[in-house]
Amino acid sequence: MKKIALLALVAASMLLASTGEKGEFEKKGFLTTEWCAKNDLFADCRLESYHCGSEGCYRNWVPGEPEKMKMVLYVHDEGKIYYIKPSGVHVSELLEKAANRNEVTIIGKLEGDGKTIEAIEFKAPPPPKKSFFKGCL
Repeated sequence: MKKIALLALVAASMLLASTGEKGEFEKKGFLTTEWCAKNDLFADCRLESYHCGSEGCYRNWVPGEPEKMKMVLYVHDEGKIYYIKPSGVHVSELLEKAANRNEVTIIGKLEGDGKTIEAIEFKAPPPPKKSFFKGCL
């Protein structure tokens, strides 16, 4: 019984540590789609998964239909994905500034299921610098 109570206390303190001053929940990780995260495709995530949900889905997807993709934040330290429910952010802005990038911080509220973050805002790292390769290998 003491072990269970101790584990519950540790879990609660970890949740409070993730919570900001205003009661906001904050997580940092790799922003991608559910399909890419479940298939361990981080560096080489298929672009079509951002449009219709999975690899090859463009063959069956009719443009204009609502997207089937689910944006997630993969938290490396936990080995866990959090579903992103945009609330105060636009999906187009998330895709443009944060998709397929590491060290993306999602700020919002953790829903009751413990797996979904209602995203109020986000912080994305700057885009990689363009480089010009000179010479041959």
